[in-house]
Amino acid sequence: MGRLFISGTDTDVGKTVVSCALARALQGEGLDVGVMKPSETGVPEEGPYDARALIEAAGVSDPLDLVCPEQFDLPAAPLVSARDESRVVDLGKIDSALKTLSERHAHLLVEGAGGLLVPLDETLDMAGFAARHSLPVLLVARASLGTINHTLLSIEACEKRGLPLVGVVISHATGTLSDADAKNLELLRERLGELLVGEIPPLGPGELPPQDALDLAQIKQRAGIAN
Repeated sequence: MGRLFISGTDTDVGKTVVSCALARALQGEGLDVGVMKPSETGVPEEGPYDARALIEAAGVSDPLDLVCPEQFDLPAAPLVSARDESRVVDLGKIDSALKTLSERHAHLLVEGAGGLLVPLDETLDMAGFAARHSLPVLLVARASLGTINHTLLSIEACEKRGLPLVGVVISHATGTLSDADAKNLELLRERLGELLVGEIPPLGPGELPPQDALDLAQIKQRAGIAN
């Protein structure tokens, strides 16, 4: 079984766009891939947006509460959102859902919340959750200013935690870059080298990434996702 944890260098960097693009690409190759968003915050009345997008992209029929077992109103870190509602994050419920989805599908994509050090509950952050379930990490990095520091620190966090790093996908979630940002990004691409496994261009509302935005072959090989 191939399983993958999609994390970011920050919030709103395009993790869901990348996760959905990967789910569609794998499904397009005829692979059975499940999806999961262990905890989603800022959930509106109609339900968790990210989790619903993942379900649609993967074309699965798994119940929403299984794909996203922990949902909170406040758009903040899961621990903060849980405290705001006088709740605790039910880690056992999340672990059980992940086990069930792993048994239902040949492969599983798990999208985290925010970055690697965002706290999930009182004792566990996103990196700890990935380690808990032996999930290799695909890192999504923003293209704009600050990305060199955020990306290299996130890579360093993976190394220190012993988390296998599948690679980095650069996401142009903030739209067209300034000249300074573009030149800054050139250096990040240079530093990443073979770790760079994709780049999502600026997208309009409802627009999907091009099929060649991800190096699917490299991601599959490094994550152990086999046909």
